[in-house]
Amino acid sequence: MQKREQSFGIQMLSVQPDTKPKGCAGCNRKIKDRYLLKALDKYWHEDCLKCACCDCRLGEVGSTLYTKANLILCRRDYLRLFGVTGNCAACSKLIPAFEMVMRAKDNVYHLDCFACQLCNQRFCVGDKFFLKNNMILCQTDYEEGLMKDGYAPQTPLLHL
Repeated sequence: MQKREQSFGIQMLSVQPDTKPKGCAGCNRKIKDRYLLKALDKYWHEDCLKCACCDCRLGEVGSTLYTKANLILCRRDYLRLFGVTGNCAACSKLIPAFEMVMRAKDNVYHLDCFACQLCNQRFCVGDKFFLKNNMILCQTDYEEGLMKDGYAPQTPLLHL
């Protein structure tokens, strides 16, 4: 039976001076620092809660950690090791699981590939784009195609 992956929250807590020091799950020493981390229902020194792969301090890189195969991981390494990869709909090259992407319907694109496939215009937030026969088109090229070819709009207008 394979263990499922899980993500967990990380809380930073200030240590109350009148409480008994808690033991660190990482090094088993008492936590006498001003702050401690709580994750996986355990307490940690800020320096002891680290990614098993890249050694980054998990309290500094976000509020979530991931566990799988008895490893504690940051998001990037979790996705690198266990994430699903796919191919870009524009260039057909592999997209690593940890990379930021753009999506249009069922298609996934590298950020650099998400542009009009006729004039190469890059899109900004709020720009209109169209998906015609699995091609990303800017509004100008889409409308020129309507006028020239007389094709009827088949896909609704999409916004970034």
